Amino acid sequence: MTSEERQLREAVIAKCRWMNASGLNQGTSGNISARYKDRMLITPSATPYDAMKPEMIAAMTLEGAYGEWDGPLQPSTEWRFHLDIMRGRPDVGGIVHTHSTYATVLAIARKPIPACHYMMAAFGGTDIRCAGYARYGTAELSELALAALEGRNGCLLANHGMIAVGANLDKAMWLAVELETIARQYYLSLALGAPVVLSDEEIADTARGFSTYGLQPPKSKKAEKPAVKGRASAKASARRVEKRVGKKR
Repeated sequence: MTSEERQLREAVIAKCRWMNASGLNQGTSGNISARYKDRMLITPSATPYDAMKPEMIAAMTLEGAYGEWDGPLQPSTEWRFHLDIMRGRPDVGGIVHTHSTYATVLAIARKPIPACHYMMAAFGGTDIRCAGYARYGTAELSELALAALEGRNGCLLANHGMIAVGANLDKAMWLAVELETIARQYYLSLALGAPVVLSDEEIADTARGFSTYGLQPPKSKKAEKPAVKGRASAKASARRVEKRVGKKR
């Protein structure tokens, strides 16, 4: 195991512990995977996160025999949809599956989430779909999840939970938090009546804005000059004060 792979395995465990500590998940119900070269690293089945060690993370081939794995413990029972997503979507480097409260409540009610908040744009479309129901760990559930994730970075799983996918582990976890947040906001807005839903164009406009969000343009030289003058003025003022003090003495 290379140091790079060990760091990624440790990051998977850290994310698992964090999502439970934050309330995003409970017990061993959720699972996380991350892409590492031609393999997928995924949490083992029914193993408490606090007891998990890097060596316990299962590794599954992305190009070889389907379902083949290495490690001392079996991969999560949900390995199928993790593996199928990774194989079908080269853009995905991290997957987070949780049974977070509000997302699961909506999944139990079979309610997709409309564009009730502009952050819906982060998921690649105008809604969060709810996949149909199938027993956990089955090929049928994986097929339903893949259909719900088409063109999206998140979905609900009927009577089950949610999935968030991202370019890397950090992005996937960020989107999992966003999905649970939007689910909570939508649930609470339903209590007030009919939520106002944003239009497709409003979501598209937000998506365009996201393309430059967080980018800091370099400061121009003109903007820097006043700061230099300010420092010079401060020094001049200090000298004048010193002179006045000297005269008084």
